[in-house]
Amino acid sequence: MARNPVRKASLFDQIARVGKALGHGKRLELVDLLAQGERSVEQLSQAAGLGLTSTSAHLQTLKHGGLVVTRRDGTRVLYRLAGRDVIELYARLRNVATGHLADVQAAVAAYLGEHTEEVTREELLERVAAGQVVTILDVRPQEEYDAGHIPGAVCIPIDELPDRLGELPPGREVVAYCRGAYCVFAPEAVRMLKHDGIPAKRLADGMLEWYVDGLPVEGGQEGQ
Repeated sequence: MARNPVRKASLFDQIARVGKALGHGKRLELVDLLAQGERSVEQLSQAAGLGLTSTSAHLQTLKHGGLVVTRRDGTRVLYRLAGRDVIELYARLRNVATGHLADVQAAVAAYLGEHTEEVTREELLERVAAGQVVTILDVRPQEEYDAGHIPGAVCIPIDELPDRLGELPPGREVVAYCRGAYCVFAPEAVRMLKHDGIPAKRLADGMLEWYVDGLPVEGGQEGQ
């Protein structure tokens, strides 16, 4: 039986809406931010360094592609990713790009700056399970911490860290983490802490990968 070429083209055109929605660096950055929790247009605009009009246009494209949904909170419209599968799709896209494009690998190295000592999630979980004392430090903005964080983590946003070093337990190693493997906050925090004589490493990845692997979360996204 002959297949209808028009219907076949229409099917793939509809699927391509997802690819088109992700086909812009700033939209990927908005997805990366929304992986941390829902945000208003104003919050996303500030975090991404975009104007409100541009942010709204990018969000509408993501919504048209089925990747984000909205809800009203009083007069505000809040955006969030449409599901955990969107986080997984973004993580896979990022990993494919890093694995197959040398330019991406070079950009990651330049973006993160000087190498900092790392600890894997497996190593961190093993240390916690064994009762080893370590301070897990979340250096993302407070609203991202509130939306969901690693159990037992303390929150000191990166821009507040220089003035709040005294809040860290003395003599205890710190493991800092942020949004994901390509977030600059944790490397910056480790360099800052080590400069002040505080033993510190960064988690090799962050909350994005934590969510993708379905690991326990405290806060607003717990159980999602």
